[in-house]
Amino acid sequence: MRIGLLTGGGDSPAMNAAIRAVVRKACSLGYEVLGFNDGWRGPIDGKHVKLTPASVSGVLFRGGTMLGTSRTNPFKIDGAVDKIKKNLAEHKIDALIAMGGDDTLGTAHKLAAYGVKVVGIPQTIDNDLAETDYAIGYDTALNIVTECLDRLHTTAESHRRVMVVEIMGRDAGWLALLGGIAGGADVILIPEVQFDIEWVCSRLTERMKSGKTFSVVAVSEGAKPIELQSQLAQTEKTDAFGHIRLGGIGQFLSEEIERLTGLESRVTVLGHLQRGGLPTAQDRILATRFGVKAVEMVQAGEFDHMVCLKGHEITSVPLEKAVKRARTVDMKLYEMSKLFD
Repeated sequence: MRIGLLTGGGDSPAMNAAIRAVVRKACSLGYEVLGFNDGWRGPIDGKHVKLTPASVSGVLFRGGTMLGTSRTNPFKIDGAVDKIKKNLAEHKIDALIAMGGDDTLGTAHKLAAYGVKVVGIPQTIDNDLAETDYAIGYDTALNIVTECLDRLHTTAESHRRVMVVEIMGRDAGWLALLGGIAGGADVILIPEVQFDIEWVCSRLTERMKSGKTFSVVAVSEGAKPIELQSQLAQTEKTDAFGHIRLGGIGQFLSEEIERLTGLESRVTVLGHLQRGGLPTAQDRILATRFGVKAVEMVQAGEFDHMVCLKGHEITSVPLEKAVKRARTVDMKLYEMSKLFD
């Protein structure tokens, strides 16, 4: 049997750990693995590399993806679906493993209707894929966010400022919420709950009156102020999956805080720092377990399904369920976070 493997969408730490696991498990069964480069662009163009235990040696601790990635959408390119089917057939691919977030796995599910035998592996630092407790990359990103908030506390205290920290999270605020709880943020703003800027300012003012000399605000890039009724974007242009590039909520909020309270405020946008660096032990182990399970699903003929984590168990779920909706934050956790304002 020959398995194809690709990584799509935004990169996440520990993708290489999952690639390594797929290859090691597949080869232990006597299978071959071809890695397609740059997301869905790889099987469209037929660009690939043979993956062997030797070629994946030493990648366990490396961030990013050795196969490259892109936000290519085959359903937006004329003839791309036919090219994928043709190239998979020419390279004698019996099954395809796709690793990515809702866009990558949504594409995988659509291709299944065209006869492509596909298995999905969830990876997204936003942790917004439904039907799995964790996705590859989230734990590492969460640790980075927490460390950055820890560091910003010291400079905020020294200068007696409000530090606004813009954190990734388009539709789900997992990183801002749990990072904010772990990193001691004084105000946490997420996409799931529209916020009132005047309420934010009142919270910060109350802290100053109570003797606190500084504050840290954690805000998801997708958080929506009631005053604007929409997410702030860097540009109105959309990517291949129809998403606008978000950004600017941190600067907007920082300026409004200064205007309405007179408190000195600064903004830090964590951006792609959240994606980079060495994966945590938890991410490496999760990615390894996901990679092994994906090959087992191929072996069992369990296609159009995604690997997932339920509690401590690695299991699977139909791709249709996984990409049907975003996995939003647990509102009990959000309410709990208000105890620590």
